[in-house]
Amino acid sequence: MPSDPPGFELPLRLLIGFRMLIDDLHAELARRGHSGMRPMYGFVMQAIGVEGTTAVELGRRLGITKQAAGKTVGTLERLGYVERACDPGDARRKIVRLTPYGLESLALSARIFDDLRGRWARTLGPERMR
Repeated sequence: MPSDPPGFELPLRLLIGFRMLIDDLHAELARRGHSGMRPMYGFVMQAIGVEGTTAVELGRRLGITKQAAGKTVGTLERLGYVERACDPGDARRKIVRLTPYGLESLALSARIFDDLRGRWARTLGPERMR
C-alpha cells in the first residue's frame, strides 16, 4: 500500500500549476500586444478596479506601502495601462484609473485564462479538475 506523499507535495504542485498558468497567460498576452505586462501588474490592475482608487488605498488592498504602490503605478502609467487624475470630490487627491488599454488587457487576460482552464479541463478530465 503506497504511503501518503510528504506534506510539502500538495502546495508545491499547486504552486507549479499556478506558475504554469501564469507563464502561459503572459506568453499569450505578449503575442497579442501586451509584452510589457508582468504577473504583478495584473494583480495591481485588478486591485485598482474599474472605479479607480488612490495610491494609499491601493497599498492597503495589496498589503504594500504607499511608496511601493506609487512606484508600480508609475510603471503602469509609463506602459499606458493606468492614468492619474484629480479626484472630483477632493482636488488634493489623485485617483488612479485604468486606461482603455488597461481595461483591454484585463478583459483579454480573462479570455485567455478561460481558454487555458478549458485546456486543463480537457487534459485532466472533469473529475480531476474538480
